[in-house]
Amino acid sequence: MAAAPPANVIGALSRPDRFLPVWIIVAMAAGLLLGRLVPGLNTVLDAVKVGEISLPIALGLLLMMYPVLAKVRYDRLGTVTGDRRLLISSLVLNWVLGPALMFALAWILLPDLPEYRTGLIIVGLARCIAMVLIWNDLACGDREAAAVLVALNSVFQVVAFGALGWFYLQVLPGWLGLVQSALEVSAWGIAQYVLIFLGIPLAAGYLSRELGERARGRDWYESRFLPRVGPLALYGLLFTIVILFALQGHTITSRPGDVARIALPLLAYFALMWGGGFLTGRVIGLPYDKTTTLAFTAAGNNFELAIAVAVGVFGVTSGQALAGVVGPLIEVPVLVALVYVSLACRRLFTVKEPARV
Repeated sequence: MAAAPPANVIGALSRPDRFLPVWIIVAMAAGLLLGRLVPGLNTVLDAVKVGEISLPIALGLLLMMYPVLAKVRYDRLGTVTGDRRLLISSLVLNWVLGPALMFALAWILLPDLPEYRTGLIIVGLARCIAMVLIWNDLACGDREAAAVLVALNSVFQVVAFGALGWFYLQVLPGWLGLVQSALEVSAWGIAQYVLIFLGIPLAAGYLSRELGERARGRDWYESRFLPRVGPLALYGLLFTIVILFALQGHTITSRPGDVARIALPLLAYFALMWGGGFLTGRVIGLPYDKTTTLAFTAAGNNFELAIAVAVGVFGVTSGQALAGVVGPLIEVPVLVALVYVSLACRRLFTVKEPARV
């Protein structure tokens, strides 16, 4: 029988990763202070955009994703694509259960707030292609599986986002006798965000490994290069949080009641999607690393796309845009907490996990 993983897996994390909640709280506070103490900072930060996303946030996302994608063993991707249990489970969780659950929670918990309700439904339709790589890596999930599932989500996002928006905002409410909303968004607009926020770091990560191993060998790449670029993921995450709070902190602190109403369905959504993904992986017999990957790819959402769509369709001051902004501010601390829950649950798996770099 294979040896069980060590009990104190949380203690085995590096010091920066172990105290990640502390760094995130500090980054949130720093963003709020910057937004309030520096006059005109919001205007400066939001002056240059990639589509509807502030350039500093775009740069932070790219910096955050590159080290994780540089760690992926691209020669192992074939073993992931052959795992039908993982792929089918991920597709069902992400594109059937996820949007339906957010629709139900939004209508049950926000029946009197149509703008926020619509914003949350849009968040539910935008499946994660960015931060999920960070949470998966911190929880010792399968990097190759995460890369494949993120790529799969990207393809479905381009193809299905507009159709699902039409179904959940117009067709299904009409069938149920509820108020209908309109969502006009082009597939090309969504494809642009996918190409920028996934395509660029994915290409950079692949080329880093391919050229690095070819020039210096795999041992040098994994023992020397990756430890040097690895901390960039944490720096990019914290930078993104600081900028996000600096841009939106005033809106959030000036409307605490609305934020609390929006946060409630989000908290339920993240907990149910992660728990459902983890339980599904356990039931169908996936090992810990793939179970973790399945859970985090199901729970995460593409907040940059949701915010961009809400701003582009309804306006920057709309309730839909506020719901999109609150999304990642709730998602980040909740999924960080779930990283620790995942690591604590690792002892339930008896299969020995491969060593991680």
